[in-house]
Amino acid sequence: MSWLLLFVLQIWPPLGCLCAFGLQGRLVRSNGLCVVKRLVPSGFKALASCAAACLALAGLGVDAPRAQADAGSTSGFEFRWDSQRDYRKLYYFISSGRATARSDYYLVLSPKDRKTALIKLAIAVPKDFDTKLDPKAIELCFMNRGGVREKTGCKEVIPATVEVSADSTAVEIFPDRPVPTGKSIGVHMRLYNPFNPGMYQFNALGQAPGDVPVSGYLGSWVIEISPET
Repeated sequence: MSWLLLFVLQIWPPLGCLCAFGLQGRLVRSNGLCVVKRLVPSGFKALASCAAACLALAGLGVDAPRAQADAGSTSGFEFRWDSQRDYRKLYYFISSGRATARSDYYLVLSPKDRKTALIKLAIAVPKDFDTKLDPKAIELCFMNRGGVREKTGCKEVIPATVEVSADSTAVEIFPDRPVPTGKSIGVHMRLYNPFNPGMYQFNALGQAPGDVPVSGYLGSWVIEISPET
């Protein structure tokens, strides 16, 4: 029965939360989060009805809020949904998605992801992404976006200064020269994955040359980390 609840949660988290509550689960709503813990099934029919409702709404073209799974807590399901319409998903590749494993991260910005040159690239890292970022293990590159025949990787290092906040929640990269448009660029990071599995949203902000030092939102990389075993 748990797989059906997860199905409902993935299609429409708010309705999934109500289903879980009806099944005698403990429901918590806080800061846009719906947390279902200690689920005690009380009947298959109630849950099946919720799933049918989701399918009916999907068939009618009703837009459900976008869900982001966060399995950082092993005691239940936790979801959050983002209602921002300007959300843009960015491409990434990581060499290992296992919790606590050493991994190479390639956070890519393709030519279509930016319309101006860059004099600064900032990355906001979630607080729950509990790992230490070393500025010496971070570099800005012209990237090769992988496919069937090629792997994603760094083609050429772009000379830049890298700064990381004390709590590793912010990375700021200052290229020696403005990085022009027309090529895929990205950030290569060598790190150890966090202990807690889940999905972590990294937000990219770029600053273009000009008199006004304003950084604009470029998009987000949603990194999925799986359990160790």
